[in-house]
Amino acid sequence: MTRVERELQGLLSRTALGVFRLNGQFLAVSEKLARPAGLTAAWWQVLGAVLSEPLPVSGIARAMGITRQSVQRIADLLVHEGLAEYRPNPAHRRAKLLAPTHLGRVTIARIEPGHADLAARLATELGEEAFAETAAVLERLSEALDAVTASEPASPA
Repeated sequence: MTRVERELQGLLSRTALGVFRLNGQFLAVSEKLARPAGLTAAWWQVLGAVLSEPLPVSGIARAMGITRQSVQRIADLLVHEGLAEYRPNPAHRRAKLLAPTHLGRVTIARIEPGHADLAARLATELGEEAFAETAAVLERLSEALDAVTASEPASPA
């Protein structure tokens, strides 16, 4: 293995470990922000995905990078709790659309003050320009990982 190959592998490892750590940090802070509204981070994540437009469970799963089965389980719980509802999907008879109810929107609105405060504190810590750049870099990294894994050859048996 060449020096360059080792350095590239090191960069991949540092990036992955950094993202894993960030994931844990975001999950912890999301749980803390969602708790006063009576939600979990996972419930907030799924309900938040459909605030702007109803989506099928598979669409939520793709957007969030999680399994369809886990989204289905959470969507069913949200519906049971009256926070969301299933609506007919004109594009697909069997794949219903998940949409927030009025109660779901009111519940999410209870998270907004803490969410806004955290965003402001992060912007102060990072600087607004660096905060925007961080979001853009993470989006590019996700797109790049999608691109390289989509074209990966099958693993040897």
